[in-house]
Amino acid sequence: MGRFDLPSTLSFGLRLVVVVAILFIKLHPASAGAPPEPTLDQSVSVVSTNNKSCSEAEPCARGVILPIWKPQNPSFGDKVARATVYFVALAYMFLGVSIIADRFMASIEVITSQEREITIKKPNGETTTTTVRIWNETVSNLTLMALGSSAPEILLSVIEVCGHKFEAGELGPSTIVGSAAFNMFVIIGLCVYVVPDGEVRKVKHLRVFFVTATWSIFAYIWLYLILAVISPGVVQLWEGLLTLFFFPLCVLFAWVADRRLLFYKYVYKRYRAGKQRGMIIETEGDRPLPSKVDIEMDGKMLNSHAGDFLDGPLDLDLEGKDLDEEETRRDMAKILKELKQKHPDKEVEQLIELANYQVLSSQQKSRAFYRCQATRLMTGAGNILKKHAADQARKAVSMHEVRSDAGDNDPVTKVFFDPGSYQCLENCGTVTVTVVRRGGDLGQALAVEFRTEDGTANAGSDYEFTEGVVTFKAGESAKEIRVGIIDDDIFEEDENFLIHLSNVKVLSAEGEELEPPPHAASPGAANHAEPLACLGLPATATVTIFDDDHAGIFTFEEPVCHVSESVGTMEVKVLRTSGARGVVTLPYKTVEGSARGGGGDFEDSQGVLEFQNDEIFKTIHVRIVDDEEYEKNKTFYLEMGEPKLIESSDTKVEEGEGPKEEAEEEALVGKDDDDDEHRIAEMGRPMLGDHVKLEVIIEESYEFKNTVDKLIKKTNLALLVGTNSWRDQFIEAITVSAGEDDDDEECGEEKLPSCFDYVMHFLTVFWKVLFAFVPPTDYWNGWACFVVSICMIGLLTAFIGDLASHFGCTVGLKDSVTAVVFVALGTSVPDTFASKVAATQDQYADASIGNVTGSNAVNVFLGIGVAWSIAAVYHNSKGNDFRVDPGNLAFSVTLFTIFAFICVAVLMYRRRPEIGGELGGPRTAKVLTTMLFFSLWLLYILFSSLEAYCHVKGF
Repeated sequence: MGRFDLPSTLSFGLRLVVVVAILFIKLHPASAGAPPEPTLDQSVSVVSTNNKSCSEAEPCARGVILPIWKPQNPSFGDKVARATVYFVALAYMFLGVSIIADRFMASIEVITSQEREITIKKPNGETTTTTVRIWNETVSNLTLMALGSSAPEILLSVIEVCGHKFEAGELGPSTIVGSAAFNMFVIIGLCVYVVPDGEVRKVKHLRVFFVTATWSIFAYIWLYLILAVISPGVVQLWEGLLTLFFFPLCVLFAWVADRRLLFYKYVYKRYRAGKQRGMIIETEGDRPLPSKVDIEMDGKMLNSHAGDFLDGPLDLDLEGKDLDEEETRRDMAKILKELKQKHPDKEVEQLIELANYQVLSSQQKSRAFYRCQATRLMTGAGNILKKHAADQARKAVSMHEVRSDAGDNDPVTKVFFDPGSYQCLENCGTVTVTVVRRGGDLGQALAVEFRTEDGTANAGSDYEFTEGVVTFKAGESAKEIRVGIIDDDIFEEDENFLIHLSNVKVLSAEGEELEPPPHAASPGAANHAEPLACLGLPATATVTIFDDDHAGIFTFEEPVCHVSESVGTMEVKVLRTSGARGVVTLPYKTVEGSARGGGGDFEDSQGVLEFQNDEIFKTIHVRIVDDEEYEKNKTFYLEMGEPKLIESSDTKVEEGEGPKEEAEEEALVGKDDDDDEHRIAEMGRPMLGDHVKLEVIIEESYEFKNTVDKLIKKTNLALLVGTNSWRDQFIEAITVSAGEDDDDEECGEEKLPSCFDYVMHFLTVFWKVLFAFVPPTDYWNGWACFVVSICMIGLLTAFIGDLASHFGCTVGLKDSVTAVVFVALGTSVPDTFASKVAATQDQYADASIGNVTGSNAVNVFLGIGVAWSIAAVYHNSKGNDFRVDPGNLAFSVTLFTIFAFICVAVLMYRRRPEIGGELGGPRTAKVLTTMLFFSLWLLYILFSSLEAYCHVKGF
């Protein structure tokens, strides 16, 4: 992730300008009816109410945890030092919250990634099982995901009320409203700008976005109604409980919109299997589907009246093909092909990990993943995806090295033939076969016996019987055995014989057989003693003798040949058996079947093979076109023509001329009375054998198919952000990794950390080690980590509330202004980077801006609803009213609501064809939108601060 780009720098500059402006306003109040504010020397906390003037001050109060820093009236230099300490401590606490929030979001990712099996029933009665997510995507986004993003703000509001004797405070509610403004205006404005020029990002779950946007705006309208209309200045018990009840109601409405229940069933919507294993995602329908076919799963259309497809067997309409999965496999195949061309020297397992990185980078991710990714990039913990790819690549290399070394490190020496079959002509004189040894101690001498055995060839008439001992001297790894071949002038069919190895012995330096070790003398020890040398496979070699007395019979090896489409150029061997005398030509050609020639599935090939004298085979080359199909079964044929004898060993014979025919007739004259001799003479002419038409079946590559299947199975993001042991967590805590996130870098390759990474790691290593004690996400399916993490966030939030209040007290800022500017900013920085990464990498806008509206609604319903409900219950039990000053908060809420309407209207306008989506689009539209949203945030900060200091009249 680029950390010094223009949007981030501009955003930081705007924040700095706002802080300076607020301090200027504080030091130079207007004289239009507003009394002067207290100076920095007074070190007081100013509370603005309807009944008190802006100049009325209260002394700094003890926090929930931190006491007051005494004395309360220090010198100017001491105040500057105190403010610096508070500010640095506040920033360090924000880093700690980011680290523990990373653990919190990792547990949420693991929890919401849990799957279960469902049964799919086909019309023919066949059933199959598949896995689906237990958590609905919309429900998880509005509950756990939103809670993870907003936990500091929510807990700050609850802790402030509970820690101040159930009295209302300004820090918590103002932080919630300020954070909502920052999310709505700054984060969305930044996301609009960072999308590359010409690209757009649209909200996919549009109905859900409408529901959450409506509830988020209603939440702040409701807040205003409570404070200023229904019961001004008093929060009644039913108001607090109803505010809290709106949270499950909001989730329910969003789920209804997502599941197409109630009136939503009349709105078109489709479901399909996502590219991530186990994910079933929705697609907004651009056109109506058939009335009884409106849900698509695994490429098949489901009847919407069959019930909830996550709850039981599914009746599938098998018409059509699985287009989505086919597209996924095709994309993965394309990635693998490009990587093979780019990295021809890499092993298959390494290519799988590189492809896995690209697949993970391009697939849709959750808000929790982007939050974890942003936090780890900022704190020197490295890029999650690149670390995973690099680790898996190292494991693949290690496994390859182990496999390659396993044979060489075998303590037992194995002796065998290499290769196991040999061919020779009848007139070759001698055939040579090779015996090798592998493994064990090559410095040891070995001896192995061999002997020949008849097959169809007979010793004495076809070959010379041979037996003996082959001796391997120290350091020798290969030896040869020679067997004599007997030539004759009688035409014979091809024959073979065998050579066997036996009785391997380990020899001493003097060439004598070694005695077994003493410990092996006893029967029990002998049974378990490992042999030093033994026979390997193959221990028998087959030698085939080709007759060379006649022209031969020409045939393919088999009638059917299976070939992988990724083979490139296939080689087909044409055998010349039962003779190899003379020069013979053999025509051949390819014939289309279901496979198309001319570059469709294969390249057409035809020509003439010319067998020289004593040449026993030739190879035909046919190029196969790899069109990256996951499943394939197409055929074509390779046919032979009639062979023709061009030149014998005694005389040339021109094609179709008399000498050939006369020689053949003369060869038959003296053999009319002998049928066997006549048959043999006829066989001596070049002729076709049994397999003259080869059927070639083009199939998908088995290795390629397995590779694609591996990629599909390895795309579970919960495996990347989660941990399975405390050991892994502590190792990760003390390890610094590169944090760059440039897309053009070599994926999967480990980079050296930058200076920034080392600095951030040094600043955060205390938090990393401390929070490594949090239970791993594998425990209790992530719930143990969830509970402990949220407790830690609550503890740090209590410190943040006290530090922020004391910082504001020291510099003379009100709690409402401190909350809006500093606290809201600190809690929103990780979300800012997470949304930026999501906007650039994700194909939809949901992960970057779709969750902003949901989080804003959750902030009010939980953050204020829980806190005020607790306080209202407490005061009601005491017979009192829970009073809340509507002044600053009501004004901020009203201002935010007006600006939020403008923001949502602009986003909806950007969906028009001229721009194409909420994010990105033409550069001019991007810049104008971003400037507008940033201006709305600046105006919100400015007017809220002016109202807090009585420069603008509030409520």
